[in-house]
Amino acid sequence: MLKHSTRRWLAGLGVAGALVAASASPASAAPAEDLDLYANNVIVAPGGTEKWVTLFALTTERPGDYTVKVDRSKVAGFAEVQNSGPEDACTESGAILTCKVQDVDDDGSYLNMVELYVRAKDGAKPDQKGELEFTVTSTDSDSASFRSTVAVGEGVDLAAAESLDLSGAPGATLKAPLKVENRGETATRGAVLFVFGAYGLSPAKKYENCEYTTGEFDAYAFACTFDTVIEPNEAARLDPSFGFTVPADTWAPNTYAGAAIWFTPADWEEFKSQVDVADELGPKGTDGKLELKSGAMRRSAQTDVNPYDNETWIQLQVTGDQRADVAALGAKVEAEVGKTVPVTVGYVNNGPAAVGTGGSEGIWVSTTVTLPKGVTAVRAPETCVSNGSGEGEPGEPGASVYRCFLNGHLGKGKKAEFDFELRIDKAGSHSGEVKLRTGYDESVVKDLDPTNDAAKILVNATGGQGGGDGDGGTLPITGESTGLIAGIGALLLVAGVGGYVVTKRRKTRFVA
Repeated sequence: MLKHSTRRWLAGLGVAGALVAASASPASAAPAEDLDLYANNVIVAPGGTEKWVTLFALTTERPGDYTVKVDRSKVAGFAEVQNSGPEDACTESGAILTCKVQDVDDDGSYLNMVELYVRAKDGAKPDQKGELEFTVTSTDSDSASFRSTVAVGEGVDLAAAESLDLSGAPGATLKAPLKVENRGETATRGAVLFVFGAYGLSPAKKYENCEYTTGEFDAYAFACTFDTVIEPNEAARLDPSFGFTVPADTWAPNTYAGAAIWFTPADWEEFKSQVDVADELGPKGTDGKLELKSGAMRRSAQTDVNPYDNETWIQLQVTGDQRADVAALGAKVEAEVGKTVPVTVGYVNNGPAAVGTGGSEGIWVSTTVTLPKGVTAVRAPETCVSNGSGEGEPGEPGASVYRCFLNGHLGKGKKAEFDFELRIDKAGSHSGEVKLRTGYDESVVKDLDPTNDAAKILVNATGGQGGGDGDGGTLPITGESTGLIAGIGALLLVAGVGGYVVTKRRKTRFVA
């Protein structure tokens, strides 16, 4: 399954309302020993938007050519299911689609085998349900199968304001008057509000009917469930206690972004089946119940016929002037030729602001470690990529240059440390360097003291053959260690109709 140690948190929100399949764990599968499959479930409504079912092979390998047969017979009475990929990828014979796999996901972590669009037929009735049956065969493996569910729901139409602008200094608590409207002709019974945002958008309160993330990411996400009934042409608003608190150590000035998305209960269950958010949402709060409206009895499952207008994009402008100084941490080693010694380098955050929190003006830190000549890295941290370009392999031994990252933010006084094991190969005095970069790609935001953003790695090797590359032991060792990659900690908004992807890549091609 796709839930590996660097799992994709909230991946697949390319267009949040479309509920496009992303990473998830299979609900029920009958895979062959060497092929693990997953396809998401969908709920559609007559007159509503199309949705997508994507079949994935959860593997990093592609042993041979794959053929996918899709049996649509059990949904043909109420749903139209067609290939949405390349026109020549599939052929049709009655209820059977036969498709050749032509695509691989761009991070190499799984195969996108086939993508189908699903639309309810005009005569479809709520509560009709059936399964799509997928059978995969390969020239180099046994066959495997998987089933996903297509259901019909009662169509409703929730809608939200397009944007919400907030402004405040570090430490401020800001009210967020979010509301949802019913623009359809049917009363909506129940709603779920899913909120996610970057570091500056910390929830001011944690409510009993909301679940919150407690994981490793420097971002906030929570989901609140309501039993609200909203009649046609009416709106419901969150109670005035709802809002965000800007963390006191936030870099300022800065701009953070996030979103609030409304779901029907059935659409929320579908969404959870498609992304890893269910695993990241943890305990409920204790600050009372967040109110939207009084509850009512549930009936048939409902699905939003136009989910593209359910999002409120939130922008927080952090005011004030609060930045940070990060200082590189070098190392000094004395050892005999042939010995393997531990060496720790990195950086320290001297504050006062936290770093690695993202936003438009804050800094994230990458650390380039150039090892001294005359040594060999026999072990490197998984948070360091070989070759220094960010395109190498994490933790790969034997490189001379590494680019290191720390996932998450780093508060004042905290260190980011990268532990290497170096074999001493050549006698003499050798020097390398730890150099910090405080920015992403071409944009560099200076910290408070750029003069301490580099430090030396000094090796004094005794015994064996002489040599050395100069610099002796007279150069100063400056700095300590701090946090880094805010590109993951900060939630990145994608331009366009509304998309938002936060991902850690298994093959660690570090991109923010």
